[in-house]
Amino acid sequence: MFSSFASSSPILAGALASLLAGLATAVGAVPILVIRKLSEQAQDIMLGFAAGVMLAASFFSLIIPGIDVAQEQGATKLGAVTLVIVGILFGGASLWLVHRYLPHEHFVLGRQGPLTPRVRRIWLFVIAITLHNFPEGLAVGVGFGGDDLGKAVALAIGIGLQNMPEGLAVAVALLTLNYSRGRRSWSRC
Repeated sequence: MFSSFASSSPILAGALASLLAGLATAVGAVPILVIRKLSEQAQDIMLGFAAGVMLAASFFSLIIPGIDVAQEQGATKLGAVTLVIVGILFGGASLWLVHRYLPHEHFVLGRQGPLTPRVRRIWLFVIAITLHNFPEGLAVGVGFGGDDLGKAVALAIGIGLQNMPEGLAVAVALLTLNYSRGRRSWSRC
């Protein structure tokens, strides 16, 4: 049933899959709903776990398959690696431009809390996680625009699974700033 839906409306299927993968971030923040206070050591462990999952996902789910696909399409190994490196640099430059030219304050509330270096670092982390979800959503959408529905679904599921520890990391970071449970859990939606 889903395959007929996806083939008849790949744009809608891609948008829906991107939405579901993005909402997985909120699922990752659910444990924070029951935690009142975390020790600094527990915060470090949870953030370290989330960072490790995100790094592994970047390498094993994006970089290596990107090199493989480039080689399948006729690139030499060096050409494939170069293409992926250029893509990474282009993505980094795009994120830098978005970071540089888009406002970082809430339009209604303005800046929140004291602007200590710690608060700035935490908000920089939250914003970086949020910004990097744009290309993930685009990747899922492009996946559904291709010929292989199985790969598109696998990509959406993989990104969704990788988004869960991101949601946890953001919620833990906001917990350190004493945000309310609801606010830190749903800040990612």
